[in-house]
Amino acid sequence: MHMIFRIFLVYLKSKKASKLTMFDTSSVDMRATLTDIDFAGHINNGMYFSIFDLGRFDLMFRSGVWDIMSKNKWVPVVQTETVTFRKSVRLGTKFSQETRLIGMDDKCIYFEQRIVVKGEIYARAYIATRMTSKKGAVPNEEILAAVGAEMPEDLVLPQWLHQWREDGALPSTRKPAPHNWIR
Repeated sequence: MHMIFRIFLVYLKSKKASKLTMFDTSSVDMRATLTDIDFAGHINNGMYFSIFDLGRFDLMFRSGVWDIMSKNKWVPVVQTETVTFRKSVRLGTKFSQETRLIGMDDKCIYFEQRIVVKGEIYARAYIATRMTSKKGAVPNEEILAAVGAEMPEDLVLPQWLHQWREDGALPSTRKPAPHNWIR
């Protein structure tokens, strides 16, 4: 809930912003606020994922995907994510949060997201997402059909990214996942 006001602001701004397709790059201008930083005076590492959520919401709002999701009662969920930090974003710093869909496989939709300050990448994340419904995971083919889009041929998911998701995956919710540390 700590991001609800920012999500609402992104939604309102998206109404006036130029329309995008789901394959375009979304850019959200932001500033590091008191609620973003930790005792070290920079954006807290965990906050980045909440900020990246805002970028994916902006892309969904501006591309019309959000309306299609709402109509179909689909919910976006993150399956796997990783972030690499290069430089700290300090309190009051203006930055843009850049989001683009970089590919799909048989299970997930993948995004690359960046925090950019004055044209320089400060942090980059890769995020594998899925759409779910009351019936379970929504196949990507169904999503593309509902959006009325085809995957661009030049959007080929790098093999390492697919392998990263596979290697980091936990067992299905239908299988046991016992908690015991392995040494």
